Amino acid sequence: MKQFKLSSKRKSSGQVVVLLIIVLALLGGAWWWLNSNKENAAKEGTAFAKEAFQKIGVQHDANFFNSRLGPQARMNFPASAQQEFMNEIVKLGAPVRPVDVQGKIEFNSQFFEPHGSFHARIYYPARYADMDLNVSHPVGRWQIDEIAFIPQREQPAPLPPAAAPPPPPAASPGAPAPQAPPASTGAPGAGG
Repeated sequence: MKQFKLSSKRKSSGQVVVLLIIVLALLGGAWWWLNSNKENAAKEGTAFAKEAFQKIGVQHDANFFNSRLGPQARMNFPASAQQEFMNEIVKLGAPVRPVDVQGKIEFNSQFFEPHGSFHARIYYPARYADMDLNVSHPVGRWQIDEIAFIPQREQPAPLPPAAAPPPPPAASPGAPAPQAPPASTGAPGAGG
């Protein structure tokens, strides 16, 4: 009888170990999946922000701008404001160098509710403009929550630096100091 009880205890402790291994594997898998989704969301959000700067600030794509506005941004930018916003960008012309985007995606909770703030300086022929963009991914796709375009004052072309006058020749020690020629007085009878 003792043999039977001992074998039963070994069997149940073995089942607990197997169950514990399964639970740990599931938790590890869930942790890996959440981290993987978080990294993908951060990459997608950054890519969306770069695309938004490119489409709006460089390509002047009003359809992209309109289709990607979130509900609050759509209230802030009715159709007339969207047109005025795009006209302000278009009048600066085509950028003269690639757009450098700075910013990052953050999460309201550890893994969920991604949002990000991004900034770009866009150089146009006569001046540059700063563009700020806030994006989020509430349901289904990335959207623009806030956008600001701040053109800087027109910069005049820089003047070349004026040449500095040459320094006076250095006098050697013991030599008399150079003297200015005497001023002519223009007196009558001089040099006749």
